[in-house]
Amino acid sequence: MSLTTAVLTGTVLTETVHARELPMEPFMYGVVAIVIFAALAFVVASYRDVANRHRAKAEAYAARHGGGSEHGGH
Repeated sequence: MSLTTAVLTGTVLTETVHARELPMEPFMYGVVAIVIFAALAFVVASYRDVANRHRAKAEAYAARHGGGSEHGGH
């Protein structure tokens, strides 16, 4: 056995012996990701139809400043 083989074998064995444990079960990473995406989806859905909530204000502003409603919103 040469010195190079001994060093490489020793390096490989010491690297495989010290495996790190995950802080939680692997499927929990998926659960955490789904919860985060669901929270973000809730935030995005909360902005749905925001332009129509203020339609009266937008029409009053357009009437005061000489703008028509040819654009119909955004």
